[in-house]
Parts: sequence; structure tokens; C-alpha cells
Amino acid sequence: MNPISHALTIAGTDPTGGAGIQADLKTFQELHVYGMSVLTSIVAQNTMGVKDIHHLPIDFIELQLQSVIEDIYPHAIKTGMIAQKEMMALLATKLRSLKDVPYICDPVMMAKNGDALLEKDVRSFLRDTLVPLATIVTPNIAEAEDLIEMKIDTLEDMKKAAERIIHELGAHYVVIKGGSLNGEATDVFYGKSCGFHILDAPRTDTKHTHGTGCTFSAAITSELAKGVSVFDAVKKAKQFTAAAIAHSLNIGHGYGPTNHWAYRLHASSSQN
Repeated sequence: MNPISHALTIAGTDPTGGAGIQADLKTFQELHVYGMSVLTSIVAQNTMGVKDIHHLPIDFIELQLQSVIEDIYPHAIKTGMIAQKEMMALLATKLRSLKDVPYICDPVMMAKNGDALLEKDVRSFLRDTLVPLATIVTPNIAEAEDLIEMKIDTLEDMKKAAERIIHELGAHYVVIKGGSLNGEATDVFYGKSCGFHILDAPRTDTKHTHGTGCTFSAAITSELAKGVSVFDAVKKAKQFTAAAIAHSLNIGHGYGPTNHWAYRLHASSSQN
């Protein structure tokens, strides 16, 4: 039996490498998973913002996906920016046919600088089609507010939102990322079978957090591809992303990228 774990990301691009498919593939590699990708949209963006987006034809997205599945079957799949209803409908059909594969839904709706990546009706369609299929969905505060249409200001609000995402929208697990709230970087993990878990990490005073959501969900995907439990995958992803932020690269003129190799170097130095 081949011991190599395979992970597939389905998302848009970032030519400066901090987010999107580029960030996902870097994370897969750092966590010792063979990474594969299906492009949905080609995004002209950098650390300062999004300039333009070109969506690939639906039949070509389907052909990419089929090419992967028939050759190197993925052990876990994540989606990032899925910008059109037609894309979501296609992926929903494909995901239903891959029942044994964990699916990680990162509901990418906004760029780091606040640029909207999805129209409101498309965001609603994502909520109704992809979120119910998710093994785990990984919204930040703004995305969680949009998914369940409530304001989130406190930890208790995060818990209420997490319950609603599971019980009303149908995902199996959720982790709401609380990086935009005051205090420590606190995330709320919730599932019907395990209840609530609160995950804290020291807050790093930096603006260089471009691609953290992509990196976090890709790290979860990597661990699930290896057969790790969902909660343990989330804990590992939290550590990986916290290290990537804490040891930022300080590059770019805007919200710079995180450091995808920081976790490896930190783990290596702590063992010496």
C-alpha cells in the first residue's frame, strides 16, 4: 500500500503566492502531504488588493477535477474561493459522489483588505450547497456573520454562531476563527458529537496575515488526509498558522504573506 497521503485544493490563484492555491500547496508540502490542485479562477491580486478575476469555464473545471480523481484519488479535499453558482453546483455533485473523502469548506468571501470576492446571491448559494456537505467549515468572523446573518462581537456570540452553522446549515464540524476580535487569537470549534472546544494562541502584532485562512484550512486538509481526527487536525492547523504569523516574512507593500516554513523550523529547533 502506498503510504503517501494526497490532498486536493479547489480554489483561485494568488500570483504573489500568499493565498489561494499557492498557499494551499505550500502548506500541503510543509505537512508532508502530496498536494494537487484544480483552478477555478485566475485572480490578479497582490498584498495590496484584488485587481481583476478571470473565471475558468465550468467544463474545464470539471475536466481538471476528473483528471485528478481518475488517476490520484485524493484523501481529503478543500475548497477556497468558488466564485460562481455554476462552479458550486458542479462541485456539490462531485463531492456527493466522493462520500469517503473528508471535505473542508473554507468559505472565502472577502480579500484581506475587505474587497468582496463573491456577490451576495453567490454567498447565499454557497451556504445552501457546499456548507451542508462539509466535514468541517472554517469561516472567520465576517464569514460566519454572513452565513447565519447575525452579528458576532463576543465569544458567546461565536458559540451561538457555531451551533447554528451545524444545526441549521448542516456541516458536521465548524471552527470559527476569532482573529478579528480583541484579546488573544481565539477560535471556537464545535461538533454535535464533541461539543465546544476553545483554541487560543498569543496574538502577534503584525499586519502580515495575507492568506491565513487559506493556510489554516489547508493545514486541516493535510491532517485529515493522513487520517487524523477532525479536532486534532484543527489543533495542528492552529499551531501551524500561529507560527506562520509569528515569524512573518515582512514582504509586500500591503498585508504581507505568512511564513509557511515557520512551523517546520520552529518544531525542528524545539527538538534540538
